[in-house]
Amino acid sequence: MKLRKFGQVLLAIAVSLGSSFLITACGNTHTIDFLYITSSKNNPGQVAVYKVDSGSGALIQIPQSPYPSGGRNPVAEVTSPNAKNLYVINRDDNTVVQFAIGTDGKLYPLHTVNTPGGFPVAVAINAAGTFLYVVDTYQSGFTDATPGSGAVVVYPVAKDGSLGTAVANGNLAYFPVGVAPAGVTVLPDGSSVYVATKGGTTKADGVQLGRVYTFNSSSGGSLTAIGTGFVAAGVAPTAIASDPTGRFVYATDGSANQLIGYSVTSGGMLTPMINGPFKTDLFPVSVTIDPRGFYIYVANFNANTLSAYAIDQSNGTPSQVAGSGTFGTRTGPTCVIVEPSLGRYVYTSNFLDNTITALQLNPHTGGLIGVQNSPFAAPGQPTCAAAIAHGNHSLQAVP
Repeated sequence: MKLRKFGQVLLAIAVSLGSSFLITACGNTHTIDFLYITSSKNNPGQVAVYKVDSGSGALIQIPQSPYPSGGRNPVAEVTSPNAKNLYVINRDDNTVVQFAIGTDGKLYPLHTVNTPGGFPVAVAINAAGTFLYVVDTYQSGFTDATPGSGAVVVYPVAKDGSLGTAVANGNLAYFPVGVAPAGVTVLPDGSSVYVATKGGTTKADGVQLGRVYTFNSSSGGSLTAIGTGFVAAGVAPTAIASDPTGRFVYATDGSANQLIGYSVTSGGMLTPMINGPFKTDLFPVSVTIDPRGFYIYVANFNANTLSAYAIDQSNGTPSQVAGSGTFGTRTGPTCVIVEPSLGRYVYTSNFLDNTITALQLNPHTGGLIGVQNSPFAAPGQPTCAAAIAHGNHSLQAVP
């Protein structure tokens, strides 16, 4: 295992992979989604595209796939809410590449922008599709050799999906956050943005403390700190996600093997949930929530498992689903996604054995069972996943 490279990949995981909807008619009634998997081994990196079969959850790679990612080491991606664009983050080139998505799922590279800092690792988009949030590992002037604090960059998204000039923060083209940011999420109404980082403060024993940086977003995309600007987040947060109702936020702590839950209160403030944090398996690195807002799934890299939780709809508290609450993947899961069309299938990108694990989700219990012929082959070192719904299958979020 290439520890240094994998460390770069882990920081990219962001569970801002939102549901999106395809407005054209369904050309193949058996295809409910298109799944996009980034892979980092080749130079340039690759994006593999798969059809998701409605009856079985099986993956079928489309012709011409995989596609070049437009840069080196693609580590994060997100689809636009209208399902017309895919945005891929290439860490080693400091780029964001916009791809147009065809009605057949094919990708067409359109535009590339450079981030103002170094080594982008995470990306999210608001539900209106008007702002893209990209997290740089380092602000301008810092590198691996001379490390420093990170940043979140806000790009306006035009009607054609292209990215405009980054929203200004005084004389800066970014909004500062703490050391080693790992993930970003935005509430469904676009009012608040949260960035998980390792912080910048230390305990008495020298262990660094994690933080979630909290921002309110203006209509023009400018970010303003909420309260003190951050809340505590364990030791080393690795990923963050918000539920479809905008009431709850969850962050994984890879160092302490835990899931930290927050309630979203007045003005976008985050309040830690009672009885938390909640136990995960070894080294959680990715978190996602199903489109209905009922279940949470956490990918545990060192355990080769998913931890599954049911969400208490009154207060957001996660509890393990019936049974063991833990389900096997293949080696080194780095990213987990629930397909947005029916919310019936769960997929993980498995970095260490070049596969995708497919699992069927029981909508009544949240439990998972393996899809026939899973795992499915992926290009070398798959890092993350995104998906769009295909046809008129889309779920509605919980009111």
